[in-house]
Amino acid sequence: MQEIGKADPNDVFISIGNDLGALMDEYDKIGKVFLQQEAEAHQVYTGTESIGKRALMRVIVRSRLDAMLAELRETMVYKAPPELGALWTKYEAMWKQIVIEQDEAHKRETAKMQIEAARQRRLRRKRKEEAVWVGAILFVVVWYVGVLLLLRLSQTYRGHYSSPWWSCVLC
Repeated sequence: MQEIGKADPNDVFISIGNDLGALMDEYDKIGKVFLQQEAEAHQVYTGTESIGKRALMRVIVRSRLDAMLAELRETMVYKAPPELGALWTKYEAMWKQIVIEQDEAHKRETAKMQIEAARQRRLRRKRKEEAVWVGAILFVVVWYVGVLLLLRLSQTYRGHYSSPWWSCVLC
């Protein structure tokens, strides 16, 4: 206690911030594991663990998160120096603000991704349509040239419409 009293207040605040930050980082890691388990629960499970074991693991992770949050709140409310004021209240307000900001950023990012995906689908569909048109026009041209060649080479055309060799258009 006397060491804290002799130390520079800014150093004490930084030390407290680092300690609480490490606890918050651990809370965040466990929270990500819990969110991953929640997301995987909505997919078909093909692993070897039983449903009961997976449920127990989720309950344990959730209880650990609750215990860490209670420890964090207790530390901020009862063990923080009075100079920091209502640290938990300020922290909770900032946390909520950041969550709202991240939700909005996630929505914007999702909207951008959806717009880009729609643009890619339209572009792909347009390319397919153009390929179909080019193929159809090419087919008609080849068919038309083939018919003209067959007519020109047929005996009926030569017999009725004979002309000198120099007037041949498609020979």
